Amino acid sequence: MALSSPSSLRFSDAQASPLRLLAYMALALALMTADMRGSLLSQVRQQAALLVGPIYWLAAVPSRLLRFTGESLQGRDRLLGENRRLRDELLITQARERRLLALADENRHLRDLLGGTHDMQLGVRLATIIDVDLDPGRQQVVLDLGASDGVAVGQAFIDASGLLGQVTAVAPGHATALLITDPDHAIPVQVVRSGLRVIAYGTGERDRLEVRDIPQSGDIRENDELITSGIGGNFPAGFAVGRVTGLRQDESQLFSVADLAPAAAVARAHQVLLVWAQPATADVGPPSPPSTQPQRSSIEPSEP
Repeated sequence: MALSSPSSLRFSDAQASPLRLLAYMALALALMTADMRGSLLSQVRQQAALLVGPIYWLAAVPSRLLRFTGESLQGRDRLLGENRRLRDELLITQARERRLLALADENRHLRDLLGGTHDMQLGVRLATIIDVDLDPGRQQVVLDLGASDGVAVGQAFIDASGLLGQVTAVAPGHATALLITDPDHAIPVQVVRSGLRVIAYGTGERDRLEVRDIPQSGDIRENDELITSGIGGNFPAGFAVGRVTGLRQDESQLFSVADLAPAAAVARAHQVLLVWAQPATADVGPPSPPSTQPQRSSIEPSEP
């Protein structure tokens, strides 16, 4: 069996290469001529474009992914910044709203305080509670006004709902006041419905007063409203003190005891009015008619 030598193989390849190139060129020219004359390869190109399209799309995925990631990060940073700005504005707006609500409540409270003394001949002075002691054995508050502001021992103070207590000690810059719920406090009161005059005592509980030693014939019932009677002169008459919540017999079974719910907000008061009775102003009559007699001169001749 004869074997071809390597030199013969190289010679045959060298002869076939130009022929193959010429064949390819001829085929290309024929295809271009056919496509130019009859557009025979347009469908082939369309099909080829369909096949190559996914390859182009896959090749563009990294760049698209990078661009999308960059835009997402920029959009996220922008949204975070906008959210922070809006949150700060919301906090500022909420703070302003709370401040306005607090001012509105304070104005309403002051109107209620002044409205309770509108028809009375009373002197009033606004004060603020700066300290509170609600111990069961001693219930008192400290006011921010003192002797230098005209506060005196015995002056009563009220809130928008009713009587709170009276001043017991005065210093130059502040005053100590006893609440009506203090166990050592007593106040003359009157039943609005029947006119019965009794005395209400503090119990040491912030939500309860007592009226003791009520005779069996005393006309007092549940839900009766009690006001200051004005007896004694320390408390001006007409201020609400409390409402009867229950009646019971005392230990001797001879008298009744009434439990009262204080009308004033004993544990929640912040601003109060110091009140004291003032003498009613006398009505001024019509002016006197002018004198018809001639007035004497302020300078008279001296007698010789």
